[in-house]
Amino acid sequence: MAPRKPRHPRKDEIELWREVVRHAQPMHPDRPQPNRVVAGPDAPVFQPKPAPAPIPRFRPGEAVQSRPPAHQLVPPLRDQLVQAPVEMDRKRYGKMKKGRLAPDARIDLHGLTLAQAHPALNRFVLEAVTTGARLVLVITGKGKAKPEPGPIPERHGVLRHQVPHWLNSPPLKPHVLQIAEAHIKHGGAGAYYVYLRRAR
Repeated sequence: MAPRKPRHPRKDEIELWREVVRHAQPMHPDRPQPNRVVAGPDAPVFQPKPAPAPIPRFRPGEAVQSRPPAHQLVPPLRDQLVQAPVEMDRKRYGKMKKGRLAPDARIDLHGLTLAQAHPALNRFVLEAVTTGARLVLVITGKGKAKPEPGPIPERHGVLRHQVPHWLNSPPLKPHVLQIAEAHIKHGGAGAYYVYLRRAR
């Protein structure tokens, strides 16, 4: 059986199709419309996609010219603390942030492991509450930046990131009114002001 020859549309059929397309309304105007094939002078001009940027040549042993941006899985800790609502008296908060309030007590966790620092922080804060202290200083250190040889990013300054979590968890959370990064005179990014609630 001989193959059927393709049938080309007649001129009147093409004119009818153009009339239908001209008055047709898309069912979903927000969706991208597929390219319509229209013959004749009304056919849209095909715009080819721009060619992708060429990949620079690289030879084995050659130094990398640029490094990818550092991984940022969560907002910086400083931004999180700044965006936290002010629960304490705003005047005292302003003085505290400017380093004008002297801490009633302080603890230095710098150099301790997480297993050592957590119970030490709990004891320190609970003792400060019993003595009526309001503003205490918790020193964590800034942490040392380390190279990231692998694909999984590592968080630097583990204590600096962990202490706010501990302060916002039992048994300390009921006693903590405000946490803020310390003024530079009290340690800056390597320390926290912790403003305690009044003991009941």
